[in-house]
Amino acid sequence: MPTPRRLHRAALPLAATALLAAASACTSSGGSGGSGDERLKVALAFPPAQAMSPYGDDAVILSRLAVVEGLTRLDENGEAKPALATAWKRDGDRAWEFTVRRGAAFQDGTKLDATAVARSLTAAQKASPKPRVLSDTTLTATAEGVGTVRITTKDADPLLPQRLANPSLSILSAAAYGKGGGKVNPAGHATGPFTLAKLNGAVSATLERNDTYWGAKAKAPGADVKFVADGTARANALRTKDVDVAEYVPISQASLLGDGMVHEFPSARTNGLSLNTERGVFADPSMRAAARDAIDSTALVDGVYEGRADTAQGLLGPGVPWAADLRTAPTGRAKAAAPAEVEKTQQIVLATYTNRPELPEAATVVQQQLEKRGFTVKQVVRDYAQMEADALAGKYDAFIQARNTLLDTADPLSYLASDFTCDGSFNITQLCAKPVDTAVDKAAALAGTDARHRAEMAAEAAILGSDALVPLVHERFVQGYDETRVQGVALDPMERTLITADTRIG
Repeated sequence: MPTPRRLHRAALPLAATALLAAASACTSSGGSGGSGDERLKVALAFPPAQAMSPYGDDAVILSRLAVVEGLTRLDENGEAKPALATAWKRDGDRAWEFTVRRGAAFQDGTKLDATAVARSLTAAQKASPKPRVLSDTTLTATAEGVGTVRITTKDADPLLPQRLANPSLSILSAAAYGKGGGKVNPAGHATGPFTLAKLNGAVSATLERNDTYWGAKAKAPGADVKFVADGTARANALRTKDVDVAEYVPISQASLLGDGMVHEFPSARTNGLSLNTERGVFADPSMRAAARDAIDSTALVDGVYEGRADTAQGLLGPGVPWAADLRTAPTGRAKAAAPAEVEKTQQIVLATYTNRPELPEAATVVQQQLEKRGFTVKQVVRDYAQMEADALAGKYDAFIQARNTLLDTADPLSYLASDFTCDGSFNITQLCAKPVDTAVDKAAALAGTDARHRAEMAAEAAILGSDALVPLVHERFVQGYDETRVQGVALDPMERTLITADTRIG
């Protein structure tokens, strides 16, 4: 495929121009323009992949748009705080009791109670595929009266309060689940400050203020959201004021927009090269080691990210500040195959997605580095929604993805379990290695934070030793909005929040 070129100009593809013009037109009825009475115009990078099902990555979209809520929320330190539950206590090793918030209601007018909470958590547990946040645990939720929910887990789970803040465990009304199971529809059935009023496939969504919200009411009357995969189009829409907030501004556009429009902050996101350990060339550990030796992280940071990223140190980067002091050397690594042996292998398919504009360019650099080592490489680059199923099914030899290591529980344990264990629900590498499973299980059994962190770093060493994933860079987030005009945008390293009840124009 042609080598992607960085676009250092305000070029806007015709299709994107039409899309964003429509975004601008659809907001014309959104108020008179005074402080707090204008509708928000938002450009998101990732379209819904599962019609806004709460059980996959679409749950994060719902959370970033302040539509859904769980029993708990996370503060800036990753600690669980009250949300739809006002208090909780542990009862033994495997049971917890949560007090349900009184007076809260769903967006369809029905009341929040313990039965509704138990129903939502039970549905998530039974969902297929299972949400990533439940990949390393099994929970049972039962209502005890109107205001108390008892949750038991198969094994001791000290992270349960943090786990329940995950968007995939949002609480929805009975109407969201329809009759006889099937798809779950959060539109109008959640509890957040904004209601998902309309979803237009993978193109757009309309939010309206939830005037019956139990907390502080949203300051904006609503939001018109467009899903725009092209990063340059998002940046241009921000520049021309066709949108108020544009997430994930491309590095190539950041300097053009200027500091007042670009807000950079550290993240817990690691971009990595997932290698298929089950079939193909990289089923051979020596070939994975050769690929690892081929990668030059510094070249990616300098050449692709223009210094707005950090060189890869492991699975957990600067966004997980405690990791560096506890890191140990990878264990059990194979010896890398010689270049002459690499040259004899069949062509490998290297895949990535367009939704994060740096990834296709990173893929080209990685391809060049692998080819220098002797590999023959073919690239596949498409929209993420078109690739996820194939990636999870192991249809690519190598897959470059950007992964937030704290997204599921604000602790890397869920990430390690879902991405690298035999039963992991997001295991793109197809890794199934006893030393890794044992290390992750050991960490999961520890209640003390310090002890668990040490065990997690031992698990990191085992995973890196397998060379199932080669860390490329640690990202920094770049979100776009005009700070002189837009207030209340959340800059969240864990990516749970973006638009909040406080987000407004003026």
